[in-house]
Amino acid sequence: MMKNFSSNPLHSNNQTPNHIRERNIRKYGLLSAIPLRLSLRGYGFCMATLFLFCFGSVFYQLNGGPPKILLDIRQYLGVYGKNHWSVKLATGRLFIHKDRVARHLVSCPHVHKPRQGESTYMDDHGPPAPRVLPFPSQVVYNRVGKCGSRTVVILLKLLAEKHQFNLVSSDIHNKTRLTKHEQVDVMKNISNIPQPFLYTRHVHFLNFTRFRMEQPVYINIIRDPINRFLSNYFFRRFGDWRGEQSHLIRTPGMKDDERYLDINVCILENYPECSNPKIFYVIPYFCGQHPQCREPGVWALERAKQNVLENYLLVGILEELEDVFLLLERLLPHYFTGALNIYNSPDYRKMGNMTSTVRKHTPTLEALQVLYHRLRYEYEFYNFIRDQFHLMKKKIGLKSISKPSAYSPAFLRELALRTPEPPDEDEDLDTDLEDANSWLVHP
Repeated sequence: MMKNFSSNPLHSNNQTPNHIRERNIRKYGLLSAIPLRLSLRGYGFCMATLFLFCFGSVFYQLNGGPPKILLDIRQYLGVYGKNHWSVKLATGRLFIHKDRVARHLVSCPHVHKPRQGESTYMDDHGPPAPRVLPFPSQVVYNRVGKCGSRTVVILLKLLAEKHQFNLVSSDIHNKTRLTKHEQVDVMKNISNIPQPFLYTRHVHFLNFTRFRMEQPVYINIIRDPINRFLSNYFFRRFGDWRGEQSHLIRTPGMKDDERYLDINVCILENYPECSNPKIFYVIPYFCGQHPQCREPGVWALERAKQNVLENYLLVGILEELEDVFLLLERLLPHYFTGALNIYNSPDYRKMGNMTSTVRKHTPTLEALQVLYHRLRYEYEFYNFIRDQFHLMKKKIGLKSISKPSAYSPAFLRELALRTPEPPDEDEDLDTDLEDANSWLVHP
């Protein structure tokens, strides 16, 4: 009898449905166990998930990073609010503080270099890319007293409005020497000014690198030492052409005997105001905050020269102030472009004439010779700065007008107060700035 092979396979070879299911599972693995039929709700959920994924990917690419909400979710899922990370080792667990790792990565950026595609929460939440800043974008003008500081500060006020940089002019005028903690506080405040900025104050040189801070670019202007001393001596007593009464209010403690003290007597009889260390004034501005910088001598002189060569973009001389502005326009165009035009304008000249020191006269030749000897370190520094300034002019391509050396013995016989009197110092600076703004023409 022949067997019927066309019969139902379920009943052939004594195979039951359970036997067939087990054989298919062994043959096709887990794929056969997955139901191929999806409900309408499941299909909609899948499509919504795919849409959200695509939308998030597009948003990620358009904005240069993932959405903040995704980062917050990742932080919540990955960190759980803990302040420590855990790293599994073969011998146990090692806990690393997040803040310590962050400081280490900042101080040693070469230690950890993430691979392509690797990302961390700190990386994604870091500050946005800074805008392109001019170089240099941090400038400090530690202005020397009675060396044209008001001229430059008023110009900077006008130029800051024109060129959109941050000008910070300190209201502290009589504290040039700082303690270590005061130095740190001032330098931190300067470093936190939004860039580009220019900070100006009567203060001796501050060494930012000593405290591991970024060193800004320095600029300054100095003046012939005897002329600076005479200008300061008479200004403290009689003020300028804006009115003597206002200056009497500023120095209420000065007695008439001191106010009308003859300058020759002050110099020849060795009054403290006319002798060292009181007249050792300019070099400490460049030497720095070291106590030895205030002692007249070779050490302070050489250190001041070194700081000028290493940290100052330009130190000009007041006797060639127009050339100083011209060089600053070349070296710092994003700060000083147009400064020379403002300085040469008739309105500005008129305002400058009102701030010239009154009742100033020349001491006797004997007094000048004594004063010249007391200022010998100041003159050595002034001659060094003048040579460096002329060298800079030569490199830029400006022609220097040859002038006699400052107060040589032959020149002392015919001494005259030749230095022009631009506005000096910072008293009543706000009033001057308001007057300057009245004639500024904005582009």
